[in-house]
Amino acid sequence: MKKQQLILIGIVVLTALTSFSMKAQRLIDKNGKVAFEASEALFEPVAATNKSVTAVLDPATNEIASLALMKGFRFPNSLMEEHFNENYIESETYPKAKFRGKLIDFNIADLGNEPQEVRVDGKLELHGKEKIIDTRLSINKSGDAVIIRGSFIVTPGDFDIEIPSIVKNKIAKEVKVSLEFNLN
Repeated sequence: MKKQQLILIGIVVLTALTSFSMKAQRLIDKNGKVAFEASEALFEPVAATNKSVTAVLDPATNEIASLALMKGFRFPNSLMEEHFNENYIESETYPKAKFRGKLIDFNIADLGNEPQEVRVDGKLELHGKEKIIDTRLSINKSGDAVIIRGSFIVTPGDFDIEIPSIVKNKIAKEVKVSLEFNLN
């Protein structure tokens, strides 16, 4: 009887340690950078950067996720920032942008200092809408960190964001979103 109890306790402890170990292997960046560019030539630049984006990579499953608070985007001038949050993104109603996806044919053990191009497939949730994102990322190691860089294109229409006709010509129809994560 005692032998069975010891075996059971051993299994429970082993399971707990394995579970803890798996959680500890997730790579996280709490200061990731996401920027977007929606400028039209001859007009004031429409661009912003958020340097406090959280990103998580689980190398065991290749799942990747990120979360950006919309009010974290900084613009060249405060009026643009105010219009972005109040009139376009409606940050009070839709405070976050989320991405959940999977790195395709990726193995962290094969990662070196030279960047690899890796496909990511997932969904971006913004302004209450979702869009499938299928793009390529550049991934490499730098010391203990995994560096991920990439970009993709979206449109305001993808997320039902209405651009008033008075400024429609000043904002690009396609928005380039760039990202950079330094995961540890």
